[in-house]
Amino acid sequence: MSPMPAAFIGHGSPMNALESNRYTESWRALGAALPRPRAVLVVSAHWYINATAVTAMPRPRTIHDFFGFPGALFDVDYPAPGAPDVAAEVEEIAKPTWVGQDVDSWGIDHGTWSVLTHMFPGADVPVIQLSIDAGKSFDEHLDLGARLAPLRDSGVLVVGSGNVVHNLGGMDPRRRDEGFDWAQRFDEAARATMTGSPDALPGIVGSADFPAAVPTPDHFIPLLYLAGLGAASGNRADVLVDGYAYGSLSMTAYTLDLDRPVAADGPPGAGSVPAGRPPEDMNI
Repeated sequence: MSPMPAAFIGHGSPMNALESNRYTESWRALGAALPRPRAVLVVSAHWYINATAVTAMPRPRTIHDFFGFPGALFDVDYPAPGAPDVAAEVEEIAKPTWVGQDVDSWGIDHGTWSVLTHMFPGADVPVIQLSIDAGKSFDEHLDLGARLAPLRDSGVLVVGSGNVVHNLGGMDPRRRDEGFDWAQRFDEAARATMTGSPDALPGIVGSADFPAAVPTPDHFIPLLYLAGLGAASGNRADVLVDGYAYGSLSMTAYTLDLDRPVAADGPPGAGSVPAGRPPEDMNI
């Protein structure tokens, strides 16, 4: 039996949960193209802590970890069940990396539900999240991603959710669907690696555009998990959809071992951001 495909999604603004555009339609098409997963394990940029942990509660709460957005976004509930059994499997296969079982702290944050509300709108696939340990190096995250490979053989969908380029301080509202030159160069360098030799992704820190594209590592690290899975399988990633938002965000998404092509149809324009609020005050 073929392993479950895996993916990395450039999630952008939380408003993508409510809006229909070329990116959200590609996420919806991806969900329809996948075999039904036993569970989804998401590595979200928004659970960035000083430890490696996995959600292990049977009913994870929907977390609205942002501010300054319309009330309709705070009304979103994604009541997917948890998967404590899969959390226990993650703890075991990650050894010697210690993985804590979180039964009451986190839940499903917007890096996860803003994407899954399109991929699995019925919220009927169990969901767990794996935290990003801020103390680990890029090589260690790549290695942990590779260790997750056995989950794919048992029907678990592994998804990284972040943004390859994520510089909130550089956002320009006049560039709704454009990327600065440095953002495009870095995004293209990451693409060459992911579609060529995913195991080499940690080396991208040497890029001259890295400091501008990745001022903080939280949104880039989820891509390392897909790169690790690619390294474990010996396969290269494919681009699901690409594009830019507000000059300094990349919306590029990747899949691994997805046989069916997915069309990126839909109106242009990534999810909107509130006007009149400094970018550094928005947790997107």
